[in-house]
Amino acid sequence: METLVYTALFAPLVSSLFAALFGMTPKRQFVGIVTSLLLFVSFVSSALLLDYVMEFGSIHVTMMDWIVAGDMSVPFGFNVDQVTAVMMTVVTLVSTVVHIYSNGYMEHDKGFNRFFSYLSAFVFSMMVLVMSDNFLGLFIGWEGVGVCSWLLIGFWYHKEDVGRDVNPSISPAWAANEAFIMNRIADLGMLVGIFLIYWNIGSLQYDVVFSHLDGLSHGMLVAIGIFLFIGAMGKSAQFPLHTWLADAMEGPTPVSALIHAATMVTAGVYLVIRANPLYDMIPEVGYFIAALGTFVAIFAASMALVNRDLKRIIAYSTLSQLGYMFAAAGLGAYWVALFHLAAHAFFKALLFLGAGNVMHAMHDELDIFKMGGLKKIMGWTYAYMGVASLALAGIWPLAGFYSKDTILEVAFNEHTYGIWFILWLTAGLTAFYSFRLVFLTFWSDSRYKEFGFHPHEVQKYVLWAMAPLAILAVVFGWYKDSFMEFVTRTLPLYEMSEHTHHMVGVLIAVTTLVAVGGIVVAYLMYSRRLKRNEKIEKSLPYRVLSNQYYIPIFYEKAFSKPYAELSDIAWKEIDMQVVDATVDGIAHLVEESGDGARGMQTGNLSDYLKWMAFGVIALAVLAVFVAMKS
Repeated sequence: METLVYTALFAPLVSSLFAALFGMTPKRQFVGIVTSLLLFVSFVSSALLLDYVMEFGSIHVTMMDWIVAGDMSVPFGFNVDQVTAVMMTVVTLVSTVVHIYSNGYMEHDKGFNRFFSYLSAFVFSMMVLVMSDNFLGLFIGWEGVGVCSWLLIGFWYHKEDVGRDVNPSISPAWAANEAFIMNRIADLGMLVGIFLIYWNIGSLQYDVVFSHLDGLSHGMLVAIGIFLFIGAMGKSAQFPLHTWLADAMEGPTPVSALIHAATMVTAGVYLVIRANPLYDMIPEVGYFIAALGTFVAIFAASMALVNRDLKRIIAYSTLSQLGYMFAAAGLGAYWVALFHLAAHAFFKALLFLGAGNVMHAMHDELDIFKMGGLKKIMGWTYAYMGVASLALAGIWPLAGFYSKDTILEVAFNEHTYGIWFILWLTAGLTAFYSFRLVFLTFWSDSRYKEFGFHPHEVQKYVLWAMAPLAILAVVFGWYKDSFMEFVTRTLPLYEMSEHTHHMVGVLIAVTTLVAVGGIVVAYLMYSRRLKRNEKIEKSLPYRVLSNQYYIPIFYEKAFSKPYAELSDIAWKEIDMQVVDATVDGIAHLVEESGDGARGMQTGNLSDYLKWMAFGVIALAVLAVFVAMKS
C-alpha cells in the first residue's frame, strides 16, 4: 500500500517535470498524452487506496525526516484516512478529465507544453495538501497551489485588457496578481494559527495536536480557530476576500474547471473539516463560519442573477456553493460538507468544461447575450450543461439534490431558521441564474448569427472525456448513506433530531418547489428570446449587482490607490532622497577624495620627499599630544 501512496502522490510531479522538459519547445502532442496518462495512474492509485481504506482502515507512511531542530521534529509524513481518500479520488478524477480535455482545448496554443507542466504541478501541490499528516505539510501544499494558480490564471500574461462588453478592465496578469496577493494576506493569518499551535502544543502532527487540545485555554482555542479560518477564507474566496475568484476567469477554461471545482477553492473547506476536533470545541466560531457561509451563498447568487459573462456566472455559483459547504461545516455537519464538496466537484467541473466548449465554438466570446439557439448545433454540450445545471439547482434525483437538501435539513435541525431560510431562498436564485444561462445560451433566438459566429461542436474524445463527470453528477447522490457510513469512521456522525426526521418530507417539498420555481421563471423570461429592459438595467439595484456591490471599486479607492500613492512617496521621498542620496553621497565623497589624493602621485621624487617629511612631522605632533594626555 505504501507504493500506492507514493504513486498517487508523485505521479503528478513526474507529469509536471516531464512536460517542463519541453516547456520552451514548440507543441508536442505526446506531452499532453503522457501527462494525462500519469494523472490517470494517480487516479487509479487513489481509487485503489479508497477501496483499501474502505475495508482495512487508514494508512500512514513516513517518507523521511524533514525538519529536525532542537525539540522540533516534522517528518515528510502522509496519512490516507477516509477523508483523505475521498479528497484524493475526487481531485485526481477531475484532474484527469481536465488534462484530457486540455489536449483539445489548448490544441493551438503556443504554450501547450508549459500549460501541462503548470497543470500537473498544481495537482501535485493539492495532493500534498490533502495527504499530509501535519499542519506544516498542509501549508506547503497550500502555498504550492497558490503559486501554481498564479501561473495558470496568468497563463496568457501577454494579453492586455480584453476589451469585451463585460468586465473590460481585467487582464490575465492583473487577475493572477490579485489572486496571489489576496491569498497571501489570508495565508498570514493561517501561518499565525500554525505558530500558535506549535507554541502551545510543541507539535504540528494532526493526531498529537488534536489529542492535546483539552490542555489549552478556551481563548487560545478560539484564537487558533479564527486564524486558521482566515486562511480558509482566502483560499475559498469567502467575503471579504472573494473578489479574486470571479476575476480568475481570465485564465484558460480548464484552469477554471480545476481550480473552482475540486481543488484550490475547496482547500479552505477541507481545512475546517480536517480540524473538526478544534472547531467542535469552539461552537461560537463554528456558528460564525456558518453565518458567513450563508451570507456568501446569497451574496454570490445575487451577483450571478444579472451577470452576462458565461464563466463568471459559473464562478459566482461556485462561490455560492462554497457558502453552503461552510454553513454545513460551521454547524458541525462535517460529513455533509464533504459530501457536498464531492458532489459539487463533479457537476461544477462539468459545467465549466461545457462553458469551454461554448467558448471554443464562439471564438472565445463569453457574453451570453450574443449566443442563443446553440442546442441544435452543440447537442452533447447542451445535454452535459443541462445535467450539470439540474444538479446545481438541486433537482431530484441528481447529486446536488441530495447534498444541498441535507445541508438545509442540518440548518433546520440546529434551529438556525434564519440560516435555513437564506439557504432555501438561495436555492431558488441558484436555479434561476443556472437556467437563465442555459436558456440564453442554448435556447432563445439565435443571436450569434448577428455577430458573424459559426459555432460547432468540439472533438468527440473531449465529449467522451466529460462523460464520467456527467454520470457522477447524476448518480453520486444515490450513495449518500454509504458515503456517510464510510467517512464518519473519521468524522463525527451528525444525527438529525426526531422532529427533523418527521419534517424531512416537508423540507424536501418546499426546497424542490423553490428550485422548480426558479427554473420556471427563467423559462418564461428567457427561453424564447432575449428580453432586455433598459429601465431595469439602469435601475440602482441592477447596477449595484452588476458592479459587484461596488466592492472592487471600494477596494481600489480605499486600499490599492492609497497603497500605490504611499509607495510612490516612499520611492521618491525616502528611497531616492534619503537611502539613495546617502549611498550616492558616500560614493561621491570617496570619488572626490580620490581625485584630491591623486595630486600626490606626481612621479616627482622631490614631491614625495616633501610628503614624507610632512608625514613624519604629523606623526611627531600626534605622539607629543598623546604623551601630554597620558
